[in-house]
Amino acid sequence: MLIDRTPKGLLPKIINSNIILRCRSTSTEDSAPYAQYVFNRNPRNLEKMRIAYKPAGYHLEKPGHEFWHKLQITISKRHVTASVLHHTGMVPIQVSTAEWAIRKQLYSTLDKVAYTTIGKVLAQRCLESGISEMMNTYEAIPGSKFEALLSNILEGGVRLEEYPRYKLPNPWDIERPEKPWEHY
Repeated sequence: MLIDRTPKGLLPKIINSNIILRCRSTSTEDSAPYAQYVFNRNPRNLEKMRIAYKPAGYHLEKPGHEFWHKLQITISKRHVTASVLHHTGMVPIQVSTAEWAIRKQLYSTLDKVAYTTIGKVLAQRCLESGISEMMNTYEAIPGSKFEALLSNILEGGVRLEEYPRYKLPNPWDIERPEKPWEHY
């Protein structure tokens, strides 16, 4: 979106683009101490505002595909791997007990302490990369290793459910949902 504020008119003209043009100064000097353009380099900006495309998939699929980020847990004979799957198919974050820094601190790579550690590290990496919510399809049995992993992800500040996508209401709709980017 390109916003252009000319000195003549104070109302902005909105042009469809990914570049935001800063307000021009009214002075005739060209010595502007700021950058002329601002680029939004956050690829998850529209997902944070809940207006990005969220693929629905097919309605008969069991886990479903209506997510921006999804938690995946893989267990092998020796290691546990937890990753975040983006709806495009790429894996932006992955944590495993096969990593040298994590494996060095653990006695066993498959016990409850390993699951707890994986949950803490995954939550920290998610928050560092800007992912604060993801879809979870796993059900944990109370007292199990999965419960330890999921509870540590929750304690780390990551929600295990995603907010629904904001859809612009039609003028004839009775309900007007609050816009997610206008929280006060």
